[in-house]
Amino acid sequence: IMANNTFQAVSTIGYPESRIILSQCAVYLATSPKSNASYLAIGEAQKTVKLTGDLPVPIHLRNAPTKLMKELGYGDEYQYAHDYANNFSNQEFLPDAIINTAFYVPGNNSREKGTREFLKNRWKDKYGY
Repeated sequence: IMANNTFQAVSTIGYPESRIILSQCAVYLATSPKSNASYLAIGEAQKTVKLTGDLPVPIHLRNAPTKLMKELGYGDEYQYAHDYANNFSNQEFLPDAIINTAFYVPGNNSREKGTREFLKNRWKDKYGY
């Protein structure tokens, strides 16, 4: 968001005035908390796809726009998160072959510690947060 807004402001205002906007953005980004947790997560997800290939979407997550799909049970056991306490359902969303796989593991900076506690509170011991 910050980089895109800076790009837009620099494009609108132009140089030399935009040097101040660029400087503020550079300092903001340089001093913000850093994490490679998302980078590691997408790497793990891609590695899993290479190992397992295409896996079927769980039946409870499939849309049922036709009579046949409804008869086959598509979407039958879907748990709408907003129907549960704290808008959270601990329903499994991964295919059977990779159930309980954790791709995202929060790092140890202060913001991610909060995310780790949030996930631990929701998922309990499932993913080892």
